[in-house]
Amino acid sequence: MILAVRSGRGSEDAVSWVANVMLSVGLEDRLNAEAFSDWLDNRCRCREPGMGPGGCGSLRLITGVDHQWGGHKNPECQVFAGALNHADLTAVVEHFGSVAWRNPNAVQLFVMDQEEFFFRVWMIREGALRQYAPSSPNEEDDEFWPPVGS
Repeated sequence: MILAVRSGRGSEDAVSWVANVMLSVGLEDRLNAEAFSDWLDNRCRCREPGMGPGGCGSLRLITGVDHQWGGHKNPECQVFAGALNHADLTAVVEHFGSVAWRNPNAVQLFVMDQEEFFFRVWMIREGALRQYAPSSPNEEDDEFWPPVGS
């Protein structure tokens, strides 16, 4: 399966290439989310040839009782987030789709690569990985940006 995930630009000598990643899961999939995070940190392919696997970063629960959001209540969801460095995002999305989620209809993966300006949202429906974000316009299209002078 070929996934339309932009890996971005850069070289092995680059200081960093950061992708913002969030994972939303139901309570029954917290252990799977933690295992996914461990895979990112220890086995995820890097986007640059010659870089070994792992070391891209991990995800941390950002909806626990010790994390304050705006409003007067605690979040009622399980969201993990992280800033991954040099991660092969095609591998990240493919691995997300291969996890044996207990409730695959409830999991969502949000990915925003460096030099991108909106999250691409991935979900699993009818056993298949699907992207739920418009593919165009994107950051490389002139119509994405506001008109000059506005």
